[in-house]
Amino acid sequence: MEQENQKLLQSSYPYYWGYTPEHDFYTQQGITSSKSHFTTPAGLTLFTRSWLPLTPPRAIIFMLHGYGNDISWTFQATPIFLAQMGFACFALDLQGHGHSQGLKAFVPNLDLVVQDCLSFFTHVIKQNNTTLKNLPCFLYGESMGAAISLLTHFADTEGLFKGAILVAPMCKISDKVRPRWPIPQILTFVARFFPTWAIVPTPDLMYKSVKVDHKKVIADMNPMRYRGKPRLGTVVELLRVTDLVNKRLGDVSVPFIVLHGSADVVTDPEVSVELYEKARSEDKTIKVYDGMMHSLLFGETDENVEIVRNDILSWLNERCNGRRVE
Repeated sequence: MEQENQKLLQSSYPYYWGYTPEHDFYTQQGITSSKSHFTTPAGLTLFTRSWLPLTPPRAIIFMLHGYGNDISWTFQATPIFLAQMGFACFALDLQGHGHSQGLKAFVPNLDLVVQDCLSFFTHVIKQNNTTLKNLPCFLYGESMGAAISLLTHFADTEGLFKGAILVAPMCKISDKVRPRWPIPQILTFVARFFPTWAIVPTPDLMYKSVKVDHKKVIADMNPMRYRGKPRLGTVVELLRVTDLVNKRLGDVSVPFIVLHGSADVVTDPEVSVELYEKARSEDKTIKVYDGMMHSLLFGETDENVEIVRNDILSWLNERCNGRRVE
């Protein structure tokens, strides 16, 4: 197995699926996809992608990736699947991630990120008014992206989103990787003066997220993956936001499904249970998968990924006005 992984690593695939050009691959999958750029109100240029079904879409899903990740590598597997099931999916590389503008992995203010996301989402709807008009909109977020999804829900004063899919949400950083006292206090002080310093002593989370060995190799091939240590300003902001979200679990009112692996050592599955118990939402669902890790929709065995996908699809099917695809 180790020799196979080494051969795989030496292959240096241009795409997570291998060598097939993007357009040909999407055609094989029975969907269409496009790339673009979006300029935020603050003037940042963010890279965006869409994945669309060949038939009229049933609903819109706005998708948010996690820390250090991007939308052009293994993250694509999920929107490709959802587009095959009839959903119009849109995503953007967050500030400092992937092909978007900004210092790599530097996210000093997630409140501004939320405004960027809301601006992009409303832009997509206006730009595609004919094809997307009156379709229900859902949020989808993985890890940090799920925390941003909740912040976006809190900021959504117009009731744009009819539901949220929260995958291993970063409502609390697991104690297994969270810096111990007094490190957070020291980091907060130093970050005032050197916010971009990449010196926080944290292990590479990819290896703690992905279970299957050959999938670790594929994930590590991602040319846009951030491999450095977390930046001071980003860590302080993530600690602030996760503490804030944790305190506001009772304010969550949007219909949601939260999915978490019991063996996740990056984000805390117990807080997902707490979210389910405290949320004001009348329509709420929780799935905790025994023995699964942080990367539920790529890093697990194919059989486990299929289980999680089917749970998400079933949840969406029940909320899309009978526009059902099996």
